[in-house]
Parts: sequence; C-alpha cells; structure tokens
Amino acid sequence: MSANLNKPMGEVIDFPGRPTDPTSAGGPEDVQTDARPAAPADTSYEIELDETPAAEVASTVPAPVDVPERDAAQRPVIPATLQSWVSIKAAVRQTVNRWAHVAAFHLVRVPAYAGLATVYGAAGAFRLVGRQLRWWWVTEQFSLRNNAAAAGDADLWLKLHREAKATRTWRGIVVAGEALGVAMGATMLVSAPLWTQALTAGIVVPLLARFGRPADKRIVSAAVVAPRFRKLNADIVLRAYYATKLGDPAKPGQQIEFGSSMSRDGEGSRVTVDLPYGKGLDDAIKAKPAIASGLDVSLSQVFITRDPTSHRRHVLWVADRDPLAVPAGRTPLLKLQPTDIWEPSPFGVDERGRPVTVDMMWNSILVGAQPRQGKTFSARALALYAALDPYVRLSVFDGKGSPDWRKFKLVADRCAFGLAMGRDGDPVELFINALRDIKTDVQDRYQRLSELPADVCPEGKLTRDIARDPAYRMPVRLVVIDEFQEYFDTPDPDANKEIAALLVFLVKVAPAAGVIVLGATQKPSGIGTGQVAQQFNAFRDNHQIRFSLRTGSWQVSDLVLGSGAYSEGFDSSTLLPDYKGVGILRGASDATPTTRTYLADAEDAEKILTAARAFRDRAGTLSGMAAGEDIARQVRDVLADVRSAVEPGEKWVSWQHLATRLAERLPDSYGDLTADAISAQVRAFDVPSVNGKRDGQVLKGAKLAAIDKAIERRAESLAR
Repeated sequence: MSANLNKPMGEVIDFPGRPTDPTSAGGPEDVQTDARPAAPADTSYEIELDETPAAEVASTVPAPVDVPERDAAQRPVIPATLQSWVSIKAAVRQTVNRWAHVAAFHLVRVPAYAGLATVYGAAGAFRLVGRQLRWWWVTEQFSLRNNAAAAGDADLWLKLHREAKATRTWRGIVVAGEALGVAMGATMLVSAPLWTQALTAGIVVPLLARFGRPADKRIVSAAVVAPRFRKLNADIVLRAYYATKLGDPAKPGQQIEFGSSMSRDGEGSRVTVDLPYGKGLDDAIKAKPAIASGLDVSLSQVFITRDPTSHRRHVLWVADRDPLAVPAGRTPLLKLQPTDIWEPSPFGVDERGRPVTVDMMWNSILVGAQPRQGKTFSARALALYAALDPYVRLSVFDGKGSPDWRKFKLVADRCAFGLAMGRDGDPVELFINALRDIKTDVQDRYQRLSELPADVCPEGKLTRDIARDPAYRMPVRLVVIDEFQEYFDTPDPDANKEIAALLVFLVKVAPAAGVIVLGATQKPSGIGTGQVAQQFNAFRDNHQIRFSLRTGSWQVSDLVLGSGAYSEGFDSSTLLPDYKGVGILRGASDATPTTRTYLADAEDAEKILTAARAFRDRAGTLSGMAAGEDIARQVRDVLADVRSAVEPGEKWVSWQHLATRLAERLPDSYGDLTADAISAQVRAFDVPSVNGKRDGQVLKGAKLAAIDKAIERRAESLAR
C-alpha cells in the first residue's frame, strides 16, 4: 500500500513552444524530462494527425507575428474641411460671408447702439456714484448698530459707532480723491484733441453703459441666431429605443447598448447603437418614426445607417435641425470653366453639408421621382457638366417635349423633343436612328480597341487620351433620355420593340465603351406589355447609379433605388413634398447620402450651354445638329462635295466660302449650311482647321492638300 502511494499519480506535459524554465514556479523537480512528444495546446484532437517538425520542438522562443489591425474606425488626422482645396475655399468663404454679414448688420445699427449706450451710460454714472456714496457712509453697518441698540448693548453700539467714524474718515478721503481726479480729468479732456475725447468716450461710455443697463437688456443684438437643438445623451436615446419596444431594460439580454460614445458629427450627434440579440437593422428602420418621436425631433432629422460589423448594430445620426430644408445653393458650374468628364461631377451636398460628387464615366445613371420634385433639374445638372467638357458628344432626347432641354441644341450632336412631328422631323424616327448609330459605334469601338497596341490601349479599355484624340474617333458620349417611359409606349408597336431592344443593349454594354446613359422617369413601372414590358424593367434595373427624389411609396422607391434599398433604410417616399431637388443617391459611392442637389435654373442652364458651345467651337468639336447638320439628309458625300467646291488654283479655302459655294451649287443638300457646320463636318475626317488670308482678312479654313489626303485615307480604308 505504501509502495503504491509513492508512485506518481500523473505526468506533467509541457506545451510545445513554451520554454521549460527550471526557475519557474513549481521548482526543478516539476520539469518533465520524458522524451515523448508533447500534445499540442488548445486542440480538440487527442491524437496528433501531423508530426511536429523537429525545429518547432527544439525552438523555445515564440515567433513574432504581425499585430492584427483593430476594427475600430480611426478619425482622420487632417479634418475633412482641410483635406482638399475645394473644402478649404468653401470653409474660408463661409467664414468670410458670416463675418461680413455680422459687420454689415452692426454697422447699420451703430446710431441705435450709440443712443442706447448714452442712456445706459448716464444711468450707470448715477448708479456708480450712489454705490460709492453708500460705500463711503458704511451703510452695511446700519443693521449691526440697530441690533445692538435693540438689545440695549451700549458698549457694542459705541464700539461700532467709533469704527464707523474712523472708516468714514478714511473712505471720505478716498472718495474726495476720486472726485478730484474725475474733475481734473474732465477739465483736461475739455481742452484735449478731438480724437482723445472720442477715444475716452469710446472706452468710458460702454463701461458705464454695461454697468447701468438692466440685466435683461442688450445694447448690441445678435446678428446670427444660433439654432436651438436638443442635445442628445445616452438617457434620451435609451428612452426613445425602449419606447419603441426595440428592447426592454427589465428583461435579461434585452438591453440597448452603445458601440461608441455619443459624439458631435457635423451639425448633429452620432452614436453607434447595439440592439438586443434577435433585433436588427430592419426593426430599427421600421421603428424610425417612433424613434424620432422618442427623441422629440422631426423624422427628417433622424438618419439610421448600416454598420458593416453586425446586423444588430447601426449608426444613429440626429441632426440639430432639418438638414434637408436648407438649399445647397447655385451650381458651381456657373463659373463657366471647362470640365473633364473623367473627373467626378459636383452634384450637391449631403445631410451633413459635405460635397457629393458623381463619377459619370463607365456608369449609367437613373433619376426617378414624382412630378415637380426636381427630377429634370437633377438630371440636367449632370448633363450640363458633360456639356462643359468640349470632348463629350451629347445626344439629348426628351419624351415629354418640355422647354427644359431645348437649349441643349447649342451643343447636342443629336436631339429630339416630344413625340409629335416637328421641324426637325419625326422625333421617334430621329431617336431610333440615333440609337442605331450609337449601337454601331459601340460595337465598332470594341473591335478597334481590341486591335490597338497595349502601349496605346492598356487592357483594351478606352482611355482619356484615346477619347480626346480625333484620329481614333471614339469620344466619350452621353445619351440623355428624359421621361424615357414615353419611348417604350409610342403608337407604333414595332418602334417600341426596337427602341426597347436598343436601350437595353446600350445600358448593359455601352458604358464600358465610354458611352454614358442618363435616364430620367416619373413612372418606373407598368409600361408596355409582353416583351416590351420585360425590356423596360431590364433597362430600368441595369443602371449602376440611382438617384430617387420623392416617390409615392416605398415600393416605387425600391424600383428607382434598386431592390433591397428599403431594407437597408433608404426610402425616398419619406421625403417631404417641400424638399425640391432632394433625393437619395445610391451606387455613386460606398455611402448612400440623402443629397440636396445644386440648383441650375433655365437661365443658368442657358449661360452654361452658351459657354459650352464656345468651348466646343474653340476645340473644333461641334458636330451634328449643333453644327447645323440636317440629320434628315441621309445620302451625301461631304468630302467629294467640298473638293468640287474648291476652285482651280486655290490651295486653301475658308469655311465661309465653302458654305456659300455649296449652298449655291447644291441647294437641296446644303441650302441652310453655315460655316460652323461645314467646318465640323470636314474636320470629322481629320482635316485640320487652319488660318488663311482672303481679301485682307485672316479666316479659318482648310488646305486643299489636307482634303485630298482625307479622301485618300477613306479610299484606303474602304479598300481594306
């Protein structure tokens, strides 16, 4: 029995990779010297499946590894307002405007301020004199002497009386000195220069006025009234969430928790909320009206967004005031500077006042809303940005035929308005012909891009240099279709089918070839029948960027914003009717901001388009209808006609003379031709526009050699 007690009851096995330190707790007698391999730590296997490498067994020093990154978001080192020159200028401009307003506000009221300061200054002077007299006479001792007299304590009364007399004597000397000093100062001030009197009055009168004014009165009123807002704290948020039954403080595991501290974020408060297990973002979105009520704010001040770390976690941002009621202001395009379609287009500001931009390249864009909510203005803002890039070819079609798009005739290669026959021909036929040409162009682009060398066309994609080089004939194109539902429901069923097929092709295939599709509609569903209806839905659903202004229901909002938008908390039907030009932008970035678009009214649009035409004329990129071309003429050899109009002996001819000669010789084809039109048509064949002299004037025109070379190039191309 004693022998058995002396046998060890178990063995101590070291974890692999841990040093065996004889000096550690347990002493050297606890060190295991058994040569058997040690079992791996933290494993559910009782038998090792793989042999432990000898180097690992022999190593006693842990290998360093990279510290994993934390999931917590890091605040930017440089504030957002200082991260770009545009933001800096906006901040400076806002500060200057604020202080300019404050200065003007107070400058106008200087006479009133002076009058009030004089009245309150006089009252302050009397009040100060009275206070000094009471200080001299030691009035605060009256109550003590009265109490001593009432108590019959003569010794105390006499002691207080003697102290009062001595204090009055000393304070009297001080008051007399003050009075003498004031009198001497006033005497000297009478004979002092005027600027000294003004400076003294400017210092003394405000001090006396501050001393003499009533406590509830102000001399200088506030130029800017700070908005009142409810300061949020954890208790208010918890009260709101518990009132909506998203949690229960009395039940275990049903408490609302916070994933971050309450903090200020722009003009609002931000906090990350963790719902109880079993609750999610969908529940919070459905309860958003009740949450707003619990927070005692309006519904438009509450924003709930997804947190990617957990479905039960979301970010609550509550604005100090209704952020959507403040207009974003005029469009920055009114600077009338050329733009670059390869750069993001300014679109508006989000609910926190941050700029919102849209990358138009490689995307198709859908704008949808109820009537009179700013849908056309929003789509037109993007089209105006593209118009200011002289290298973008525009095709503009408006199904309703309103005046909103007609000024685009100044720059549009193709345009048609309404469905009724007009001076330019049948709008539907023009639309179909334009779509056919664009489809052919897209197919041809893919073929030619694939044949270009890799150093010119990396990865077989259109580049900015290729798009702006007229030799490649692949400019970026923007196709604008306002009220596109009208083109799916024309009186001609065959036209409807062809239009539907062409539009679906363009929205699916064309963006990757540098053709941007911008569509707007007030009826995103219920158009057409059969195959046309299916293709309408396909066209609507294949836009990458979506902007929805106010809609009638969350179902319509989902049609515009895309399936699943409502479940993520985005519902444009909750926008108020007073919000003009306000919508939800989805797909333009990782965020989905509620955006207040910049305003460009009809007058602004005309100014911008006039400048855009001048840029195009200077760059030589006016084409199609904007250049005066009659699209109805289908058969015409422009190069041959121009070559025939060059008179013998001429090595150079001006565009004006070419236009006049062609109009006289071929009136059926060139009866209304202008110099700009023939210039654009000939330059499309890579014939440069050069200066030349005619009748003592320097004019723009073309060299005969360049025209002949263009004819040769075309012949060689046709031969291949």
